[in-house]
This record gives sequence, C-alpha cells and structure tokens, in this order.
Amino acid sequence: MPTDYYEILGVARNATADQIKRAYRVLARAHHPDANPGDAASEARFKEVSVAYETLRDPERRRRYDMFGPERSAGGRPAPGAAGFGGLGDVFDAFFGGDPFGGGAAGPMTGGDIEAELILTLDEVVFGVTKPLDVRLPVGCETCDGSGCEVGTHPERCETCDGAGQVRQVRRSLLGQIVTAGVCPRCGGAGATIPSPCRACSGEGRVMGDRRLEVEVPPGIESGQRLRLAGRGVAAPRGGPAGDLYVSVTVAAHPEFERHGNDLVHAHAIGVAQAALGTSCTIQTLDGPEELVIPPGTQPGRVFRLRNRGVPVLQGRGRGDLLVQIEVAVPERMSDEETELFRELARLRGEDVEPARDGRLFSRIRSAFQ
Repeated sequence: MPTDYYEILGVARNATADQIKRAYRVLARAHHPDANPGDAASEARFKEVSVAYETLRDPERRRRYDMFGPERSAGGRPAPGAAGFGGLGDVFDAFFGGDPFGGGAAGPMTGGDIEAELILTLDEVVFGVTKPLDVRLPVGCETCDGSGCEVGTHPERCETCDGAGQVRQVRRSLLGQIVTAGVCPRCGGAGATIPSPCRACSGEGRVMGDRRLEVEVPPGIESGQRLRLAGRGVAAPRGGPAGDLYVSVTVAAHPEFERHGNDLVHAHAIGVAQAALGTSCTIQTLDGPEELVIPPGTQPGRVFRLRNRGVPVLQGRGRGDLLVQIEVAVPERMSDEETELFRELARLRGEDVEPARDGRLFSRIRSAFQ
C-alpha cells in the first residue's frame, strides 16, 4: 500500500488544512466501517486514511513528517501499527535490560519497555472496547524455558566476580584510594555463566517472536494517551522479569462528529423554509437516532444540546453532550416558480433584491465569458 500520506489522501504536498480535511471526509465516509460492515478491505483503508489525516492535520506532526517521514512524525515513536526500537539506547534497553556501561548488583536482568500504536474509532472510544494487538518482540525461549541453558544443564557461578555481578577496582589518587565498581565483563552482571548454551536461543534465553495481545481500552480515552501493560514488554535475558508494553492511542477522526473535550459537535444543515417556519429532524447520534425539534426563526449557527450523548469521562462518571450546530443551506439553483416565491417574499418583507433578468439573454452573456 502507499506510504505517502499525501498520496493516501489524494492531495498535493502543499495542500491547505481545509483541502486535507475535505479529502479525508470524502474518503472516511466511503470507507467507514459503519457503511461497509464486514468489509475488511474497507476497514483497513479507513484506518490507513485516518492515520494519514491525523498526521497531516496537526501542523507540528506534518512538519516532522515532511522532514523525516512516518517513523518520526509521531514524535519519535514507532510508525502507526509498528512495535520496534528506536536509537542505540533503545536497543540496549530492550535487549540488555539497561545501560551496558553502568554498574548494578547481581541478579536477573530486566527486559526493556516497548511501544506500539493502536488505532481506535470514535465509537470504540465512547463505548470502550477490547482490541487485539499484534507485536513482534523478543519473547522467552520455549526450548530452555528462558534459562539460556541446554536442556539438562544449569548455570554456574561466575568465577570472575564470584557471583556478585560486579568487579571492583582500587585506584590511587591524590585523595587516597578510590574504589570503583563495574559490571562483570564475563557474566554481564548476571552473576552466573552458561557453560552449555541453548542452541535455540544461543544462551540468550529469548528469541524474536510474534505475540497477539488483548488490549482493554477504557471509555473516554483521547489521542496521544498511553496504556501501560505491565510485564508484557520485551522478555529479559535468562528468565528475568519482562519489561512493559506502552500502547499509544490514536483516535481516527469521525466524518460527522468532532470531539471537543468530552463533548461532540455535529453540523446539521436545514433549508431556508425550515429555519423560518420550524421543523423536526432526526439526528443520528452514536447511541442511535434522536428527534430534534427546531423552532421557527432558528438562526444559522444556533446550537442545540443533546445531554449525555458525548464522550464518557475517562475513569470518572457521566458523559459529555452532543452539540448540534445548525447550518442553513441556501439554494444555489431554483426553478422559476421558486424564484417567484422568493421575490414575493422579498416584496412582502420590503427587502431589495436583484431585478429579474431575461434568462436567455443572461445565459448567452454568461456563456460568452466562459
């Protein structure tokens, strides 16, 4: 699939924010899971479009994307859907459990933390969801059960550090003797060596593997927030405690609703006559259809509030509201009868309007300038 976010949305690299938003809305409506139930291809396309839009809609993330590409557009985190490692420090943290040049007491080393990204729809944010997440990371070796030893063998106390995991050195200085401690170069701080390493993992106690996790997402979470799955990160060498998995959440923009805190905003268009005379209409909320009564004389931009139809308070009680903002759609093309009715209305209200034109003459003049 294309990895260029501009190509995904079908816009130029110098597209304005409004052009990006319009392109996203068209694609999101076409591929939204609600409009294509059971269509895995449309769901994948919707997620792809949502990731592109979430990156390009934010000026800072767009700037980073233009400079570094998708791997750095999320602020230095892995690209959407990825679970990998960053710089040299991340590699040491993930595979050696910390700074390889620092000291520390003997004992099992800890696995590193890892981060993955989870894309959610607004419906999933409102009602909560348990989502599967596939990650690739070091996992415990099943052959040796994480010990790093060949079957039937066991680790032996390190002779260099006598099981302490550290070696101490005494140096003389102007201030006297200085004792320094560092990680044992032979056992790497474990305090033990493996005379017969496991052939499956070469004595590491772990191998690269794929893991599917179930992530329970609480209602009300926002884009950019993280969930911590303790002990579900990188497996430690030789059976030590695993690190943590941090799941960074991205909420795909909805084609009909915009989130403002715990409230949702929805723009609803009505006709001129409906605004003047009043009407009732059906609003499709995330909870289902709701009837909304619009009184006569409703002005463009008026907001109606539907209580408790917004986003739940994260780890709290209650929900926000759905704010329905009225837009009055002025007809761009009208029949002769509709035009006469509007002229009669203008006459009764004493409003000046453009004089009637000869339709054929006006059409010829307009064609001459096209």
